[in-house]
Amino acid sequence: MWLTSKKTSRMKHLFLTLAVIASQLLSFGQKQFEKDVVKTTAGDLTITFFGHGSLSLAVGDKTIYIDPVSMFADYSTLPKASLILVTHEHYDHLDVKAISNIETKSTNLISTTTVVDSLKRGIAMKNGDTKNVDGIAIEAVPAYNSSSDRLQFHPRGRGNGYVLTIGGKRIYIAGDTENIPEMSSFENIDVAFLPMNLPYTMTPGQVADAARAIKPGILYPYHYGNTDVTILQKLLANDTKIEVRIRQMQ
Repeated sequence: MWLTSKKTSRMKHLFLTLAVIASQLLSFGQKQFEKDVVKTTAGDLTITFFGHGSLSLAVGDKTIYIDPVSMFADYSTLPKASLILVTHEHYDHLDVKAISNIETKSTNLISTTTVVDSLKRGIAMKNGDTKNVDGIAIEAVPAYNSSSDRLQFHPRGRGNGYVLTIGGKRIYIAGDTENIPEMSSFENIDVAFLPMNLPYTMTPGQVADAARAIKPGILYPYHYGNTDVTILQKLLANDTKIEVRIRQMQ
């Protein structure tokens, strides 16, 4: 009787362990990404943070993906794209598999000349170009390194940042860049995504300087790797018109 009871107890423990493992695997497969909502005249704009430089913006029946990369999300499980924006050709921003998982015949893809030539499809935009795609105003703006020791990473004129106007809100997605002089000309930015990791983009001090030049209502540091984001929060603590929001965007 005691042996039977002991065996039953072990079986229960085994089933419980397997149940926990199955639950963990299920949770991993259904990863819940952080989301924020910004009010616009076109309705609620939902921002989903996949990680690094990968985001989506959804409003109404439109879903816009920025730099979709498979290492940050399983794009085969996500809504199809109305619009895909790729900032430049580096592997952590351009992923053909992720694009194919969200692309349809009606999806618009916008990127640099280098990326469009590589994919053999899409609309190429150069720094300074503007387009209206499906009711969304898109401005391609410069994104490049300006420090002498970083020039090889992102040469001037090759990559894009994007300013999108959606429902009266202007959203700046910087791509891989430093705090370049052109930022001071960006007007009425409501939401800004600024990269913060060395040696490729900016230090917290550079991001703080860029934020003061742009003056966004909401600032998201992104693509920040192991950078201590609290440094940026301290640097902008007295800039009360800039709300710094930290999300999981390593």
